[in-house]
Order: sequence, then structure tokens, then C-alpha cells
Amino acid sequence: MLSPKVSIVIPTYNRANFLPKAIQSVLNQTYRDWEMIIVDDGSTDNTEEVVNGYKESRIRYIVHKYNLGLSAARNTGIKKSRGEYIAFLDSDDEWFPKKISCQMNIFQKEDSKCGVVCTGGYKIRDNQIMSIKSVPINLNSFYEKFLFENITWTSNVLVKKECFKKAGLFDENLESCEDWDMWIRIAKYYKFIFLEMPLTKYVIHSGQLSENLLKKINARKRILFKYQDELKNRKFVYSHHYYKIGNLCCLSGKIREGRKYLFKGILVYPFCLKYFLCLLLSLFGFPFYSFCIEKKRFIIKKSKALMNRLLNFTYN
Repeated sequence: MLSPKVSIVIPTYNRANFLPKAIQSVLNQTYRDWEMIIVDDGSTDNTEEVVNGYKESRIRYIVHKYNLGLSAARNTGIKKSRGEYIAFLDSDDEWFPKKISCQMNIFQKEDSKCGVVCTGGYKIRDNQIMSIKSVPINLNSFYEKFLFENITWTSNVLVKKECFKKAGLFDENLESCEDWDMWIRIAKYYKFIFLEMPLTKYVIHSGQLSENLLKKINARKRILFKYQDELKNRKFVYSHHYYKIGNLCCLSGKIREGRKYLFKGILVYPFCLKYFLCLLLSLFGFPFYSFCIEKKRFIIKKSKALMNRLLNFTYN
């Protein structure tokens, strides 16, 4: 049997109700030279029954006896893959039909230094579009940008398999931000190409790992520790990491610890007003801090909506 060009890795854990939409979005792809590897990370629901309902020879179903975590599930998929390129699709996300086709077209045109092609995507909650993931088309250094912040979603990427031989697999000690850590490592050696088209749906729902603040705080601390040497030479980026951890700690009710990280951010880079503002807000306790941050988000959201209306009015 000939090896497929693209291996699509779908890690899943108790997502039987979401999984059919993810699988169908792969079956709907205009690009046909693929295999789908569904890694069941110890599910206790009817995931196996759902997968067995598809009579598609290109679907491979692998089961972990125990729940090992998202990184371990993705790593299993990578190890079992036969394709030259690997795409990741979280079991609660979906793709538009031309997603893989558009990415493969880019790989065929680019030089060997291109390791990852990313698309844009829609963030969805309750079947409503919350936002569109912006794509940084004109970047001089993707490594620098990824050191600062994650700029893509895992379901958006198509990766040359050789990247994992050079940069390693997903860090199984990270319970969150594991994809961000991976892109930092790959960006050190390979070029990223970004497509403006939103070709994925990133679905937000209750119980989602990315919304667990404590896991996100611990993961960000590990990212800060792992890349400390690189960050120390980039004062603003270094301070940004302290600020993000401090802000998350305060939002999770750990005000005293959050204040400590906010203060460290100020010591590293004392030229950012929002660091001082957040530190000041933290002095009034968790309820006040949380209320102010939520109000800020509400104002930004309303401002964006107003700007969109004004733009639509102007162009119409």
C-alpha cells in the first residue's frame, strides 16, 4: 500500500458528541491523499462506537488504555503516521473543505525551509462567531513572535513531518500551551507561512482544557522557565510573560501570587502602563480586579463592534 501524503491526527477524550463533525470535515476535504489517525486517549464514552460507524479504509483508530493527556495522544499519532506532512485536528474543531488543499499548494511552491503552513480560523461559541484569528502575514522572525505569544491554533497547521525529527515531539509535561511550545521549537529551524483565509472552526465550550486557568498558569510558568535564557535578552518579551502569569493568577483568585509576578514584570521592563494599572487594581482584591478586567473586555468588544458598523456604513 502506498503511503498517504498527509496524515491527519485527531486526539480525542470523551468527545463522542463532537467527533462526528470533525471526522466529516476531513471526509469533505477536496484534497484526497490522506490518512486519518484517531487517537482515543482512554475515553469512557461511546467514542469507539462512533468511529466504528465510519466505513472508511483511510481511518485508523488507536486507543490508549489510560488517559495520558493531549500531548501524548498527538505524539502517538505522529509516531504512527505514514505521511510526509502532518495535520492536527482537535476532536471538537472542524475544517472547511479546501483547508488541506490550500496548504499543500503552498508547500509545493515554497522552498525547503518552509516547515509549517497555517490558515486563519473562526472562534465559535454557541454556533456564533466570536472572532476571527488574525494571521501575521508580514513577519521578519516567526521565532521572535512565537517567543512573545502563540499566534496560531493547532487545528490550523500543516507540518512537515521532518520538523518533529529536528525539534522533537510535544512536551508531555505541559497540560496547556503544549502547541505554543512546539511552534517555538519548530520556528527556530523552519519558516512558517500564513494564509489569510479562515479555513477552520475553533469551537469554545465548557470543560475545555484551554479555558482551565490553573493549568494555563502552570503551563505559562513552564514556558517561562524553558525559554528563560532566550527571554532574558528580550526585556519587553520577558516582562510580558511575567505580566500574563500575574494577570492569570489574579483572575483565578490568587491575588498575592499575581501581584508578585506583575511586580517582576515591572522590574524587568518599567515602561508599560498596563503593568502598573493591573498591579494597582490587584491591591483592591479579587472581586474588584475581576470586575475591572471584565469591564475592559466588554468595552473593547463593544468598541470593535462599533468600528465594524462604522466601516460597513462607510463602505456601503
